[in-house]
Amino acid sequence: MEVFYKSTRGDGTLITSSQAILKGLADDGGLFVPNYIPKLEISFEKLSLMSYQEVAFEVLHMMLTDFTDQELKQCIDSAYDSKFDCPEIAPVRKVGNAYMMELFHGATIAFKDMALSILPHLLTTAAKKNQITEDIVILTATSGDTGKAALAGFADVPHTRIIVFYPKGGVSHIQELQMITQKGSNTFVAGVHGNFDDAQTGVKKMFNDEALKKELKENGFLFSSANSINIGRLVPQIAYYVWAYSRLVKEQAINAGEEINFVVPTGNFGNILAGYYAKQMGLPVRKLICASNDNKVLFDFFQNGKYDRKRDFILTSSPSMDILISSNLERLIYQITGEKEDECRKLMSELSEKGEYTITEEEQKQLSIFEGGFATEAENAACIRDTFDKTGYVTDTHTGVANCVYQKYVAETNDQTPTVIVSTASPYKFSRSVMNAIRGTESDPDDFVVIKELEDLSGVAIPSAVKEIMDAQIMHDHVCEIDQMEHTVKQYLGL
Repeated sequence: MEVFYKSTRGDGTLITSSQAILKGLADDGGLFVPNYIPKLEISFEKLSLMSYQEVAFEVLHMMLTDFTDQELKQCIDSAYDSKFDCPEIAPVRKVGNAYMMELFHGATIAFKDMALSILPHLLTTAAKKNQITEDIVILTATSGDTGKAALAGFADVPHTRIIVFYPKGGVSHIQELQMITQKGSNTFVAGVHGNFDDAQTGVKKMFNDEALKKELKENGFLFSSANSINIGRLVPQIAYYVWAYSRLVKEQAINAGEEINFVVPTGNFGNILAGYYAKQMGLPVRKLICASNDNKVLFDFFQNGKYDRKRDFILTSSPSMDILISSNLERLIYQITGEKEDECRKLMSELSEKGEYTITEEEQKQLSIFEGGFATEAENAACIRDTFDKTGYVTDTHTGVANCVYQKYVAETNDQTPTVIVSTASPYKFSRSVMNAIRGTESDPDDFVVIKELEDLSGVAIPSAVKEIMDAQIMHDHVCEIDQMEHTVKQYLGL
């Protein structure tokens, strides 16, 4: 049975998965969601014998039904290849009382590689399927990781341009260097004076500007997105939840059918939503533990059903989670409101106009699979240090938040369910914060000295993604105000 996609704010109109991937964001400002979520057709025992590529196919061919099997296999094989420094693609390791699923072995050492390695292939295949003649302009806001992963994925891909906006001063030095040294004749990076939410709002505004879209079309361009608002980002992420489960079955850590928990460091809500979709596809998930940093808007939402972005924005050592508007939560809201577009539209309008919305008690009951937790900066640093002291394993600051939240959750609930912590970035991406946490003192002012110290401490070789930027030339130095974002896009495209 074919899966179609519809907007969370629309009239129920169905489009194919390739059309949804091309559009990125619906014309009405909503996000695309599947009209139903199919169940996995294969046993967990069989999945445990498969490679990552094979597991990904089993998920993707259920969700992206207007792609042929051959097209999907070609996209998958092109994505998950030697760009990853580990043949397993996403190894799962036992660390202390949990398992770490390492999603940082791709070209940019962050979990965004898992989806953004395949998105360019899905997008260009979708363009051919739908007879698109315009050049596709990928317009993206990033809190640090999406930007570089998207740039790396789309660099020099024919008939595409990619424009990335990031909050100047709101990402780590390594994250910024990775973006502004990106090569590729079709790439453009701009810092903005503002935070990630400002940049994301600016991007959404351009997506919803009909006059701008018309002007682009007249000049041979078509907007699409590499953010997790694009369903082509979200669906490939479902695969690694199924993969993690299959690894525990393979290692006989669990029996097929036994429930497990996942702990996910969460900002824009896309990563954990993929876990929720995996549960709906039949993965035996007991709890999805949503881990927040000091920007704990999601923790508060799961506590009381009120989403309130009216609070101070806090810059932390886990910048990819420094988000107050979690865009992908809209997809979950749509589902728990009974797929009522009017209700979803009303709540999102309240968030935009008043800065908050509240769901009903009945809707709150449907969130029982989720647990919320948060870690302060001090708690995160202490957990990173404690994990290293006890196990020798070094986590980045985002994984540190998730690990800290998990340890607090176990202490409070005594839940002994086997648990996978979703490790979203290499410690090398946030080496200064990691070394400061482990040592308890400020590190050397030279980032590359700190990186070498982390290598000596951890025994893990410096990834090539970091080595590449040590002497790389700055290719992008544009910085603009939030209200100049549209002008910046037009300037780059020559409009």
